[in-house]
Order: sequence, then C-alpha cells, then structure tokens
Amino acid sequence: MESFEKLTAEARACRACAAFLPLGPRPVFQASHTARLLIASQAPGTKVHESGRPFTDASGDRLRGWLGMSKDVFYDARRVAILPMGLCYPGRLPNGGDAPPRPECAPLWRQRFLDAMPAIRLTLLIGSYAQVWALGPGTVVARVRDFRSYLPGSFPLPHPSWRSTIWERRNPWFRADVVPALRCEVEAVLSAHRVSPAP
Repeated sequence: MESFEKLTAEARACRACAAFLPLGPRPVFQASHTARLLIASQAPGTKVHESGRPFTDASGDRLRGWLGMSKDVFYDARRVAILPMGLCYPGRLPNGGDAPPRPECAPLWRQRFLDAMPAIRLTLLIGSYAQVWALGPGTVVARVRDFRSYLPGSFPLPHPSWRSTIWERRNPWFRADVVPALRCEVEAVLSAHRVSPAP
C-alpha cells in the first residue's frame, strides 16, 4: 500500500484540471487511514475554496445539523474523511448553479484514497454525483427514501445546499424517518472505535 502521506501530498499538489478551473487549483479534502466515516460529497464551493477546509459554508452547517454532529467531531480527520468527487472548485454554470465536478478528478484520486482508508465502515453519498459513481444510475429521491437497502456500507443523502430546504418541505419523511436513522448509523460507526483526544 502506498504511503498515506505521499498520497495526500500528491493530491494536494494536483494540477490536472488547472486549465479549466476559474479560481485555479486548490484541492480540498480531509482524510486519514484511521477514518471510519466517509463523506462523499460533490465539489467545493467558493467559500470552501477560500478557506481550504471542507464544508465551511451554509451547506456544511446544514449537513452537520442532519448528522447532529459538532464541528470538533466533523473535522476530526482521524474519524471522519471528507472526499468530494471533484477536489477543486469547478466554477459556475451559465444559469448560476455550480458546475459539476471535473470529470478527470474522481478517476485520478478516488480509488487510491479508498484503498488507503481500510477502516471506513460507512459512506455518506451526498447528492447525485457521488451516488451515480457508487451506485450507478438512479434518482436521489428514490435512493434517499430507500436508504435502508444500501446499509450497512452506504447511506444516500440529498446535497445540503440551500435548495435542500425546499426539497425537505416537499419530502417531510426525510426529517421524520431518514435523519433519525442517519444519526443512529453515524453514531454507531464512530462510537465503535473511540480514538484518543488529539494532543
């Protein structure tokens, strides 16, 4: 197995998509060979690009709310890995929405990171791009509603963007049924192997 330090250094130095990135390359992810929970997300937004830290925006607040998770736990790389399908901010679409993750990124890095994180027990598949990569074609609504069929290894979720507030109003079963189950699954995975406090 390749050195985890070598892998992360190479990923942070990646310039494969530089010609297509409006703000230039800045790979943003969080990973450790001891992590038990993997958050497979979409791609950084502008605020995350600026901070260099995953989910430092309103979508991060919403996701942590769904998880019932503090920032201390969320950003503990020894327990939680955050690996987007695209490591860099991909820009905007003409209609104002975020562009999809660059197609070059996941084939370059995803399997190498998965191979280097053998302790992962649960993967949260956030949004359509992560779900299609892991599960093939399908709809987010159908997968989230049928989340139990993907356990114990995967848990499909909608993307926690501002649009998800509208999505939640249209799908009240998400708060009633999915969020409580999500919190139980995440707590079970993280509590099964406690790590010592960081020095």
